[in-house]
Amino acid sequence: MRILLVGGEATLSAELLEYIGDLGDEWEVQSVPDGSAAIVAVSSATIDAIIVAPTLNDLSPATLLGQIRTLRPETIRIALIEGGENQRVPSARIIGLAHRFLPLPLAPELLLEALTSLEELRELLDSPRLRAAIGRIEKLPSPPHLYLSLMHALEDDDESNAADIAKLVSADPAIAAKVLQLSNSAFFNNGRAISDLRGAVTRLGLSTLRDLVLASEVFALPGASSAERNALQTRALLASRLAARMLPQSSAELGATAALLADIGQLLPGVRDEHLPLESGDDRPGHAEAGAYLLGLWGLPMPIIEAVAFQLQPLRSNVRSFWVAGAVHVATALAAGREVDEQYLARVGVLPKLEQWREMADGMMGLTLEA
Repeated sequence: MRILLVGGEATLSAELLEYIGDLGDEWEVQSVPDGSAAIVAVSSATIDAIIVAPTLNDLSPATLLGQIRTLRPETIRIALIEGGENQRVPSARIIGLAHRFLPLPLAPELLLEALTSLEELRELLDSPRLRAAIGRIEKLPSPPHLYLSLMHALEDDDESNAADIAKLVSADPAIAAKVLQLSNSAFFNNGRAISDLRGAVTRLGLSTLRDLVLASEVFALPGASSAERNALQTRALLASRLAARMLPQSSAELGATAALLADIGQLLPGVRDEHLPLESGDDRPGHAEAGAYLLGLWGLPMPIIEAVAFQLQPLRSNVRSFWVAGAVHVATALAAGREVDEQYLARVGVLPKLEQWREMADGMMGLTLEA
């Protein structure tokens, strides 16, 4: 396995470099000081994984990762972020470019787990059986346009205000109506009715608005009856809010979006509902892997794709800490009244929090029923 470290050896600990060196012939490690040298290295040879420091002398990490994606889309892209007290939330742009984020100082076993899990996910989503099954679907759903427009508006202009966002949402009357409906629901109603989109945007907040727009677009897809879609959307919105509450602020939006999209595969024809027992001879792809494949085609961030793919088997993510995949597993199970994998929760050290999360889900479910 060929690995390229970008940012100079000062970025990485001597322990990590020694660990990588001890892996023997399987890993070939090259280190370059800046983004320009990295582009030259990637252009001249196949690189399996690139690990980029939080800051570079010549290019921003996002610019470098974007060029790597163009040159070698198959290369695993890992962005290092400052850990501890200096930890910074990755920008929306780099979240869409990196497959995984790892904190500094980087523990050797964390790097190995990240590479292992990303390779497994790549193999899962590159399965000939899955590609063939998805290929038989006559028309795959298009990416959610309003959601992507909203994301670009917020990313390009940090000063976007409620009026600008309301104007963007008003371009789709059906979604605008849904935004107004939710802002006046028991989830968000503070006793005063909202009748204009600008007020609704302010009340909901941009994070919730993004999820609502995404849910409205995704669950309008054909593939299920109106009643089934409404039930899926209700569970998805509940799971989304739960997942966001389980994670630190820096990961809350990733968790919310992943939980919202966890069951999108159920809207695709010719897909098996993995919540039901597997019948003999049923070779259809499961809804989790099919949904992850679709999200990969849409270009959503890898943490979301991974969480959707492994939502029913979070132990397969090979990440020791409780992150997006774990939150999605717990949130979707509680929202649907299913059993949670307590062995997994014990392994990542959060089993004592399960009862608190159950109470949280019960409280939110009560608000959903009132709404």
